[in-house]
Amino acid sequence: MDYISTRGRAPELPFDEVVLTGLAADGGLYVPRRYPTVDHKEIAAFAGRPYAETAETLIAPFTEGLPRDLLHQAARGAYATFSHAAVAPLTQIGDNLFVLELFHGPTLAFKDLAMQLLGRLMDALLETRGLRATIVGATSGDTGAAAIEAFRGRANVDVFILYPDGRVSDVQRRQMTTVADANVHAIALDGSFDDAQTLLKGLFRDESFRRGVGLAGVNSINWARVVAQMVYYFTSAVTLGSPHRKISFAVPTGNFGDVLAGYVAKRMGLPVERLIVATNENDILARALATGRYEPRGVTPTQSPSMDIQLSSNFERLLFDAIGRDSGSVVQAFEALDRDGAFEIPPGALRAVREDFDALAVNEAETQAEIARTYRDSGYVIDPHTATGVRAARAQLEKSPGTPVVALSTAHPAKFPDAIERAIGLRIEPPPRLAPVLEGKERIARMKRDSETVKRFILEHARAARVGAGA
Repeated sequence: MDYISTRGRAPELPFDEVVLTGLAADGGLYVPRRYPTVDHKEIAAFAGRPYAETAETLIAPFTEGLPRDLLHQAARGAYATFSHAAVAPLTQIGDNLFVLELFHGPTLAFKDLAMQLLGRLMDALLETRGLRATIVGATSGDTGAAAIEAFRGRANVDVFILYPDGRVSDVQRRQMTTVADANVHAIALDGSFDDAQTLLKGLFRDESFRRGVGLAGVNSINWARVVAQMVYYFTSAVTLGSPHRKISFAVPTGNFGDVLAGYVAKRMGLPVERLIVATNENDILARALATGRYEPRGVTPTQSPSMDIQLSSNFERLLFDAIGRDSGSVVQAFEALDRDGAFEIPPGALRAVREDFDALAVNEAETQAEIARTYRDSGYVIDPHTATGVRAARAQLEKSPGTPVVALSTAHPAKFPDAIERAIGLRIEPPPRLAPVLEGKERIARMKRDSETVKRFILEHARAARVGAGA
């Protein structure tokens, strides 16, 4: 299967090259030329199967040309790191209301489900080719820790994670900065996540720098992240009776990758009734779906920092499909965004998006109220990101009470103890996995959001750059 750029000006690539490349050279995002399909009989057969086995079956059609044994070993190794046998278990917290626990991985966040797989795939591909790579990522909280955990200590990779200084939780920061492995570098930038992401995209567009350090991306701009996240939509839906009944999903959303994975699952044949985009006060996606105008505003720091995003990169992939895969129109839209600070979604594309998606913005007070309500009604503790999803799920149930709604729980509440204590008056005890993080010595490189400064730092520390220079 070949992959094409949403902007139409980059070469088509096979899956293994897409994994190693991340962002397309034209600034677009890679998407499959077609979506493989799974029939209802195949979906029903996933019931009771191990998560890793289901993941391998669903992901394989996207990886044509990749040795199946490589995918098999990567999937088995990735999901063996999770502390729950089901990997992504469901918990019922109300009538037809369920929480999908995606926080049982090494860093207690949903990013582990994709990153543990991506790390193994990328390392194997580099080893086979005798190459080194320099991974540079931007994070609003959880992606950085998950990437570091997936790639720490690996001989073929150096990891540089950019995060907005002072805008992640203490636990999120320490998960990045207390890792002692020499191939890991946490960079605290002044500004917001959007600033860090913009700087990152600029690095990828610098072809000389990109080649010189073997630049690779692991943000949700990397297609392998999206396709790995698609799996838990299938496993949770099957647990609730799919394909014989439809399921809706409410997804805490920042960069749009997680909810896009649900869209991919639906395109593959999973009977999904609605995909509900839950945002915090950084509500660009809710506004875009309501008005048809994609217009970023200033980023507001909130108690759900992983969603403090106004430039949701993966929305470009959805727009590309909704606009009839017309790359020229996508280029025009993002040129307008750069020039005018906004673009209008074409009416036909907006109708197509609304056929699958709803959206709800949840403010800070509502987030706190939802944490308190869920604990009061069910004794179940949710983190602030999950609270936006549960709030959106309740709104969906008011409209369609007969269809189960699954709210994706994207992080363990122990990662946000202050927010939980404010909401329910209890201090969450950290799980044993967090002990080294809470006690370790931090290593932080602080710098201004200047691309040349960041480039110099990467060039000084990336082993691939030294190899390229003949060292």
